[in-house]
Amino acid sequence: MAKELYEMTSEGIRELQEELETRKTTVSLEIAERLKEARAQGDLSENSEYDDAKEAQSANESRIAEIENILKNAKVIEEKNILKTRVSLGSVVEILDIEMDEKQEYMLVSPHEEDISKCKISSESPVGLAILGAKKNDIVKVKTPIGVIEYKVLRIGKN
Repeated sequence: MAKELYEMTSEGIRELQEELETRKTTVSLEIAERLKEARAQGDLSENSEYDDAKEAQSANESRIAEIENILKNAKVIEEKNILKTRVSLGSVVEILDIEMDEKQEYMLVSPHEEDISKCKISSESPVGLAILGAKKNDIVKVKTPIGVIEYKVLRIGKN
């Protein structure tokens, strides 16, 4: 079975490395302390604090394994491979919602880097899929549960 390669920005890789370090140290220590306190309460069979801490421990360990796998198979998107003529991974794109006449700027990233609060959208999201490969002034259509939304690509750049 071929291993999956994850193309990511250098910033995305750095953020995952920071999250991994935090999970291995701070988060793991906090959970260990919660487990210690819960054990001190006595009977573990009906101890919801202990159960919650065990669930948190399992979730943290799963996320650590996931991040380690992503980082092991990550490939940095080379700056030279981020095009200014077509939308690609790592592109910063300004789009116009034609119907609402609203501009939005996004960075197109891998699904592992998606963070809408930082205007980073996944290349596998509906908008990401629609704009991937588009050129300046192209109009793309995005199917949504409420209908089709049309966007015009206004600008393509690099971060």
